[in-house]
Amino acid sequence: MTRRVAVIGGGSSGLACIKSCLDEGLEPVCYESSEDIGGLWRFKENPEPDRASIYHSVIINTSKEMMCFSDFPIPANFPNYMHNSLIMDYFRMYADHFQLTKHIRFNTKVLQVRQRSDFAHSGQWDVETENKDGKTEKHIFDAVMICIGHHCHPNLPLHDFPGIDTFEGTYFHSRDYKTPEEWRNKKAVVIGIGNSGGDIAVELSRVTKQLYLSTRRGAWIMNRVGDNGFPLDLHFNRVLDFLRLILPFGVYCGLGERQLNQRFDHALYNLKPKHRLFSQHPTVNDELPNRILSGTVQVKPNICRLQGSSVEFDDGSVVEDVDLVVFATGYRFSFPFLASHVTSVSGNKASLYKYVFPPEMERPTLAIIGLVQPLGAIMTISEMQARWATRVFKGCTKLPSVPSMLKDVQCKQETMAKRYVPSQRHTIQVDYLNYMDEIAGLLGVRPNIPRLLLTDPRLGLKVLFGPGTPYQYRLKGPGKWAGARQAIFTQWERVAQPMQTRPCDDPKTKRSFMWPLILSAAVVGWAAYVNRNNFPAYLQDPTALLDKMKVYLPAQ
Repeated sequence: MTRRVAVIGGGSSGLACIKSCLDEGLEPVCYESSEDIGGLWRFKENPEPDRASIYHSVIINTSKEMMCFSDFPIPANFPNYMHNSLIMDYFRMYADHFQLTKHIRFNTKVLQVRQRSDFAHSGQWDVETENKDGKTEKHIFDAVMICIGHHCHPNLPLHDFPGIDTFEGTYFHSRDYKTPEEWRNKKAVVIGIGNSGGDIAVELSRVTKQLYLSTRRGAWIMNRVGDNGFPLDLHFNRVLDFLRLILPFGVYCGLGERQLNQRFDHALYNLKPKHRLFSQHPTVNDELPNRILSGTVQVKPNICRLQGSSVEFDDGSVVEDVDLVVFATGYRFSFPFLASHVTSVSGNKASLYKYVFPPEMERPTLAIIGLVQPLGAIMTISEMQARWATRVFKGCTKLPSVPSMLKDVQCKQETMAKRYVPSQRHTIQVDYLNYMDEIAGLLGVRPNIPRLLLTDPRLGLKVLFGPGTPYQYRLKGPGKWAGARQAIFTQWERVAQPMQTRPCDDPKTKRSFMWPLILSAAVVGWAAYVNRNNFPAYLQDPTALLDKMKVYLPAQ
């Protein structure tokens, strides 16, 4: 019998799970509580309870070649950094191409996921759902994949801001922000300098009377635009990843910090944090330095209290007549439909082997997909996790012993604590290429660089020195895709194409006589040196020099 798999959530991770199940001959049934796919990336004017929500202008921080599913490149004419509406267009193309939508039950909420009484033997689950009409149903599944993301439950730490209950203006979490127009000519404070905080501060500063950006620790600011105008993330490759592993942490951070400070001095802009570059999830923002330079954004320390319409900061400065406070203070994740003994969440931490499998279950038939925070796109990581998890469900790939898995979990947590500043946003942090290779190794699809260099040198060099695009994980092993090699060889063409929107011929260079003159002078100098002893005689009788030159001239 075909094994049935419940996929909870129809966002990017859910789509990858449906596709991976179909690739492995499993029968997926996806439950999506809304009326459409897309998850986080589907914009809605009014936020829905327990669902991710974005503002209208959101553009992804990862370039299209690094965020696409590994066997379905994003169209070449799409921009490198896509608006959320284009990301939705891509998801629809993906779902249509692989016929995924027919496996999704829309407007269906999952109420409970429980192990069956014979779970130790069968590994099966009881899944209770509720449709839009309030009708509940119970289903039996052989495996469950949870794909609800970690941007559903806003973290609003009002207890850390004395006087917030007296504030006369408006305050809300960044999840509830949509557009800036209603705040024209107002004063606003944005708390938090993550990606959302930076983006909202920049956008509001275009219309507000003054925008204040409050940050406890500061941040290193990365730019989407890298060297020579190419997307920044395309410059990260296996060579740089190897340097990260062999260089002392401080040295590697110092190299990156020096490069970022060449764009603008973070200390001069009052942004420089005490922590090192790779001790915090960096903020990607192209415009923040310009807004600070123009004075429309003022960087402030943490807020110590609010009183009426005034906001006081830790440095003693006070801003009066504040109309809006936006809390860009991150999110909490949880699994309310799961029993705590299956997997518990405490302090935004979950004990999961490779961030996917609860390590102490008798049968590995539950996987949590997409619960990571990479410097890069979640889509490709979720797809890799889904490919691995479905192979585990089938029994093609085995998990190690429980003690080994628990040791791996503890090791990762300790490594995290040593490297990153304490923060709930750093509990699920992973290094993109290192983590992708780690899971790909378990799946059997990690590219073998030495072998590639011997058997296909051109491809091997592109995988080694080129960007870590996801196609390289389709070159061999389970899920091998015949188009992977060609996708790697044409990836830079897809990067360039959307920018080639007008003819731009190189100007014709004027003919220069500089090099002929230099060469002629060199020849004359050499000839003078060779004939230096006869030079006085040539000056007295120039015809002798002319006669000597005639030997080398063409015959008349």
